[in-house]
Amino acid sequence: MGLQCGIVGLPNVGKSTLFNCLSNAKAQAANFPFCTIEPNVGVITVPDDRLYRLVEIDKPLRVVPATVEIVDIAGLVRGASKGEGLGNKFLANIRETDAILHVLRCFEDDNVTHVDGSVDPVRDKEIIDLELQIKDLETIESRIAKVQKQAQSGGDKQAKRMLEILTQYQEALLKGKSARSVVIDNKEDKKLARDLFLLTDKPVLYVCNVDEGSALKGNHYVDAIREAICDENAEVMVVAAKTEAEIADFENFEERQAFLEDLGLSESGVSRLIKAAYHLLNLETYFTTGPDETRAWTYPKGIKAPQAAGIIHTDFERGFIRAEVIRYTDYVTLGSEAACRDNGKISIEGKDYVVKDGDIMHFRFNV
Repeated sequence: MGLQCGIVGLPNVGKSTLFNCLSNAKAQAANFPFCTIEPNVGVITVPDDRLYRLVEIDKPLRVVPATVEIVDIAGLVRGASKGEGLGNKFLANIRETDAILHVLRCFEDDNVTHVDGSVDPVRDKEIIDLELQIKDLETIESRIAKVQKQAQSGGDKQAKRMLEILTQYQEALLKGKSARSVVIDNKEDKKLARDLFLLTDKPVLYVCNVDEGSALKGNHYVDAIREAICDENAEVMVVAAKTEAEIADFENFEERQAFLEDLGLSESGVSRLIKAAYHLLNLETYFTTGPDETRAWTYPKGIKAPQAAGIIHTDFERGFIRAEVIRYTDYVTLGSEAACRDNGKISIEGKDYVVKDGDIMHFRFNV
């Protein structure tokens, strides 16, 4: 799919430690700003119990899980919108991503220097928000200057509509709000808004990096973040990055699970974070399965059967005839495609079928 989540945050909040847990690519984790200068890209396997249940049933020769790309971006500092620190590079890298994992330091540790001298995740969040908002405001005001004359001439209806959208964003940004706080329902207007590529319009997940003792329920820093984002279209996740690094060192699955159980966790924070990143990108999964291969295919939520077929090969979409669809629950209950066919659990779907998460699909096509 080529979609990416960017990990952002101030220096020394645990971004690179978390990234190292997420992927085999090793970003340098050091106790000083800008140790990550070039963005590190990791292609991360998405944990999905459904895939492994299908593997147990079909025992294929090959298994291909879904993946998501995570980018570790250099730490931002106050004044980045004016080029301070690695500001321009940071802003360029974040503009290229499709969603944001915003890591916030929610732990005390005298051995880890904070760039602003004290732990305050709400302040840290506001620093990055402000830098991104300033850059977006520059983008908006530049576009307003270009569109205003066209809109005022009276003949260009699209320019008028664009000016209205730009004005909505401008008002929100001047109030210190992010672009994603502006609700746009009209389909055509949404397309115009997307074409602006605003930094604060990207979907965001706030990742609260806590100490081990707070991994299960969070702490007062996490509570403060939840309060701070209550009016945003965003979510919060609690992860103990240092603990996740210890979990990653366990080679034995049983030892890892025992360690998690001791912490009161059913799965690792990394696993939860990968799943959250996948959904933040508005992605879902359909499957193809059989004796040769069981594979998870990633698709953007809401697409129809021909486009889903095109993810496998463009010829599948071009010559699409129909899709044979089995519900995941029917497949695992009955135990095979043949049993699903015998029990009437295979539906024949046409070009207007909207693919559902977990569908097991077989495409018929002719080119």
